Amino acid sequence: MASTRFDLVVVGSGPAGQQAAITAAGAGKSVAIVERKPRLGGVGLQTGTIPSKALREMAYVEAVASRSGMRQPLSRGAARPHTLLMDAIHKKDDVINQQESVLLNQLMRSGVALIPGEASFVDAHTIAVAAPNGERRTLSAGAVILATGSRPRRPAWVPLDRERVHDSTSILHMTRLPRRLLVVGGGVIACEFASIYAALGVEVTMIDHHQQVLSWLSRDIVGALTDAMTAMGIRFAMQRRVTAIRRDGDVVTASLEGGDTLEGDCLLYAMGRKPNVEHLALARAGIEPDEHGWIGVDCHFRTACPHIYAVGDLIGNPALASAALEQGRVAATHACGIDIATTSSELPMAIYTIPEVSSIGRTERQLREEGVDYVTGYGRFNDSARGKIIGDYTGMVKLNVDRASRTLLGVHIVGESASELIHIGQLVRSYNGVVDDLVRNVFNYPTLAECYRMAALDCLRQL
Repeated sequence: MASTRFDLVVVGSGPAGQQAAITAAGAGKSVAIVERKPRLGGVGLQTGTIPSKALREMAYVEAVASRSGMRQPLSRGAARPHTLLMDAIHKKDDVINQQESVLLNQLMRSGVALIPGEASFVDAHTIAVAAPNGERRTLSAGAVILATGSRPRRPAWVPLDRERVHDSTSILHMTRLPRRLLVVGGGVIACEFASIYAALGVEVTMIDHHQQVLSWLSRDIVGALTDAMTAMGIRFAMQRRVTAIRRDGDVVTASLEGGDTLEGDCLLYAMGRKPNVEHLALARAGIEPDEHGWIGVDCHFRTACPHIYAVGDLIGNPALASAALEQGRVAATHACGIDIATTSSELPMAIYTIPEVSSIGRTERQLREEGVDYVTGYGRFNDSARGKIIGDYTGMVKLNVDRASRTLLGVHIVGESASELIHIGQLVRSYNGVVDDLVRNVFNYPTLAECYRMAALDCLRQL
């Protein structure tokens, strides 16, 4: 069977794959994307980042309306919550369709060949593609970028039926709101969905074996988030492990260590993700994933086989769509022999809960472990006019500042628009700016960005 030759073959069309393909095509290379799903965009567009954030936006609008008194809080079991969910689903689908159209146009304008099917290595330079209609073809590649993403962990003991027991993919297709939702997990996905459904009037209980949700974040930031989630009606069963999950008709039961049980109408199991590597036949290319399936890479995202790269969720943390986009760009430029500035080693993190959380740099716990002499300053939304206008009384901007150099060591934000506000701190850190820079600059009034200046002044009083 004759092979079609490309300078670069990208496997997967998620954020990392699409960015890699467009970058290489822009450099004049012949590029193909192989995608096994019937639609473009991968988890980022179809089943993860974009759809969950679209749902979150609809839920947030409802939460703000209820909080401001514009509408009565959603009553559980009434018709309006179900109508609202359907409106949110339609909005989500509309956003996905529009973004997929944008992506398709970008790839077509760039001259990227779109090849549907399941890709697997024949050898280090040859990829076999099994098309949905059963046909097979081979591609010859000068370089390969693997961007096949990840999927929710689905342990055999969890009776995932996609009707009452869900993972983070199937719950997006739920068309009627449950009265009670159990969420197993305390990470990013668990917290995001818990806050979305609580805002839509669902009685949510979170179960996790850690002392706090989002256990790697600053304790006071998480405290403000959990206070807000508690005010929304979310209950927490922390430091508890789920030993069994059972469905009996319309009731789902989670058994906990110690003999307790919790009941709900639906359950979301959100305990980690697995890389999509099973069908790639990596061994034929000389690549060996670790025991969890993640692929090791160097600073250019090269695998053990130098002309094969891996990006996005395949390489594990940080597993962020924003990071995947940049990883795809860096890998493609290196594969094309283009010498350009690589990404900053530091990436911002955002969690789209209600309210949002975002951070960059080190936490107080990390600084204490490192023996760093620092001060911490706070700018609270409650002290800003904008915070009062939007009704966000728990949000804050927190700055960790080195006492000697006055540089920002960490920026941590909880509150609405945290995912946007973090970029101010990111920019200051990127040029090694000092806390004084945040005082010398004028912020629009009234804005939440003013909280940076408040936090900086709080630091200066201590310095």
